[in-house]
Amino acid sequence: MNDLAPLLTPEGRALLDEVRDTDPAQELAVATRLRREHPAELVSAALGQARLRQRAAVKFGAEDAGRMFFTPNGVEQSTRASVAAYRARRLADLGVTSVADLCCGIGGDAIALARAGIRVLAVDRDPLTAAVARANAEALGLADLVEVREADVTEVDTTGYDAVFADPARRGGRGRIFDPEAYSPPLSWAVSAARRAPRAAALKVAPGIPHEAVPEDAEAEWISDGGDVKEAVLWFGTAPGAVRATLLPGPRTLLSRGLPDPAVRPPGRYLYEPDGAVIRAHLVSEVADRVGGGLLDATIAYVTADALHSTPYATAYEITDHLPFNVKKLKALLRERGVGTLTVKKRGSAVEPEELRKKVKPQGPRSATVFLTRVAGAPAMLVGQPV
Repeated sequence: MNDLAPLLTPEGRALLDEVRDTDPAQELAVATRLRREHPAELVSAALGQARLRQRAAVKFGAEDAGRMFFTPNGVEQSTRASVAAYRARRLADLGVTSVADLCCGIGGDAIALARAGIRVLAVDRDPLTAAVARANAEALGLADLVEVREADVTEVDTTGYDAVFADPARRGGRGRIFDPEAYSPPLSWAVSAARRAPRAAALKVAPGIPHEAVPEDAEAEWISDGGDVKEAVLWFGTAPGAVRATLLPGPRTLLSRGLPDPAVRPPGRYLYEPDGAVIRAHLVSEVADRVGGGLLDATIAYVTADALHSTPYATAYEITDHLPFNVKKLKALLRERGVGTLTVKKRGSAVEPEELRKKVKPQGPRSATVFLTRVAGAPAMLVGQPV
């Protein structure tokens, strides 16, 4: 899909409607039939767009995805709509009425900002990507609030906008980029642009960003959606030095209180598995404090406690058995319990879950969860059930 324009014509739009629900297994037959009446390149573009829309429904919802336009990279790298909407609400709550959206991609964040009533300048240097962002704003009826500009973001004057949102590219020719200074543009440039914003700024970064790379005047927030960590955001103009983990849907936010690391203790009746955003934000101590627990091992983010406490920031499991690592003993235990459905979780273990399942060959009507981990440095297996 190198040219969006043919898909925006009446013929292209009609073709998109016709192929909307095409089963991938039927693509060849559908393409053969449609090429009798339409140009082959247009048919290929429409079918390709239909595939992308089907993939994008997970992030954008079926209704929006069915009207929007995508590129393969755009589907892969765009922000999930629920996360973008949460971020846009935070900016709106800060009194922001206009945002310069730098490195806007296909426009997912610009759409969320516009829906929050915020005027947006959306900038991307890639001609096709900028065209797709413009088409998406129009398709969703937001063109009056979203101006799309094809330009190098480092040359754009953001004067006149309350806030800056930047999403530097974190993928290159060799895959993901882990060094923030290798982002495009570099994180240091994005931080400088954020500091110039009159009211607030938000920089989307990889959730694996080292804590030492977070500027002292920034608030760092890690966001998960449905239990999956999606991103980290560096906020300016909010609470310098604050660290938080936010869980969607909700939102539920856990703020750091600067607690010391929890003590290591023997396994109790319950094991708590903190949400990934909590772990990334280094807030496991906050969870341990809430449930009156400690760590199974000083280097592993599993919390253990004697009592059950309800918390949205961790999943609780009742532990029935604690064994030193021994596959034969685990196999005998599971056979005795009639466990046929086995969920394997691991932290601090080199054993792969599928490898373990093949060795223990679970059979029976019951289910269980086994944790492959370390207890005070020693390899161990804890068996239990989610509460």
